[in-house]
Amino acid sequence: MSALVRPRDGRWIGGVCAGLARRFGMSPGLMRTIFIVSCLLPGPQFLIYIALWVLLPNEKSASTAW
Repeated sequence: MSALVRPRDGRWIGGVCAGLARRFGMSPGLMRTIFIVSCLLPGPQFLIYIALWVLLPNEKSASTAW
């Protein structure tokens, strides 16, 4: 498993679903589908997404490393 970060490539809105998919070895499309379906259920899904968007660090780009 890789580190839990928001990737620079393959992200749509905040990169949370892409980061979670990479961490757990899933397809980003499948993770996005799971999130969309979970939004049909009652619960704090949007608040969790926003919290992860704020708390997860961005993936460091290889081109910015000195």
